[in-house]
Amino acid sequence: MSKPRITIQYCVLCQWLLRSGWLAQELLSTFADELAEVALAPASKGVFKIYYNDTLIWCRERDGGFPEAKILKRRVRDQLDPGRSLGHIDNGH
Repeated sequence: MSKPRITIQYCVLCQWLLRSGWLAQELLSTFADELAEVALAPASKGVFKIYYNDTLIWCRERDGGFPEAKILKRRVRDQLDPGRSLGHIDNGH
């Protein structure tokens, strides 16, 4: 089974590269061994979407803004390995 790919689409005009890079770093720090890559994909028109392979797991418009790192990590974990514990993230601390 191949490792999944995370793609973060971000609006260049809105200057969301820094936020996208930070979220990519957070995901890689937690799931480095389980992911094939975290890719940053420039977009426009206020787009901020995060895909797990081809599955949309976050959309700024649908989900009401930007994800907190812990929420995004939970969504990735739920796709990757739903039984996995994320330690303090799951405990609400």
